[in-house]
Amino acid sequence: MNESIPVIRTVDSGSAKLLPDVDRERAWLLTVDGAPQSYVDLDEPTHLEFEYVRRLAHVVDSAADEGRPLTVLHLGGGAFTLPRYIAATRPGSPQTVVESDAALLELVAETLPLPPGAGITVHSADARRWIATAPAHSADLLIADVFGGSRVPAALTSVEYAEAAERVLRPGGVYAANLADGAPFAFLRSQLATFATVFEELALIAEPAVLRGRRFGNAVLLGSHTPMDTDALARRTASDVFPARVEHGKPLRRLIGDAVPVRDRGAVPSPRPPDGAFSIG
Repeated sequence: MNESIPVIRTVDSGSAKLLPDVDRERAWLLTVDGAPQSYVDLDEPTHLEFEYVRRLAHVVDSAADEGRPLTVLHLGGGAFTLPRYIAATRPGSPQTVVESDAALLELVAETLPLPPGAGITVHSADARRWIATAPAHSADLLIADVFGGSRVPAALTSVEYAEAAERVLRPGGVYAANLADGAPFAFLRSQLATFATVFEELALIAEPAVLRGRRFGNAVLLGSHTPMDTDALARRTASDVFPARVEHGKPLRRLIGDAVPVRDRGAVPSPRPPDGAFSIG
């Protein structure tokens, strides 16, 4: 049993809490202003508690042969759950994490330090500015998990942002973003339309109840210039402890419908979640 004491600290983006998991000896939940941000098990980095993180991990697992190193750029850091997972499952993977909250990075470094030799480089910087100057064709995967509180910032929702992200990817690379929305999916549909201007191949991973409009929730958007193995990805997500569906092709085009791409001048954050959708006590 984890008998560690909770850690509470004011960070740049609000009040951060590190709460020990009573059932796992060295596992912690990170929240900021009550919104869950990360869950980390220091002894078992392959244990992924959050559903959307498991889906991002399925994307990583499907991106290349098992164990092959990948060069990954993470926009949004939290407590580095996914970078730790990749370091454990794909040793030797060069990873860069960009997180704007410098105080949060200090808290995580002090209380949940990265393992030595993990190959993870951390930078305190604005995600949009970072990719504007990042080397072209330098990443196999670009994973965006950036939330201001519980909303995706407007700066990471536009065609101009999508173009900047695409420039960083190598040929055959994959862009993956954690988004959140609920019916009638105005935000999610606009994001699909936006990224369709940049990538020929799109896919979406979400829980069936979210796709049916029964509840607000996370959805992982994928973009690439080359066909993704959506069948293999669908098998992984369907057999998960938290089953999800992979939408692509005609069903995804139907979902986009008459939605139009978003430019910088009209970009808005993702919708505010309903009370209780993500927050915890």
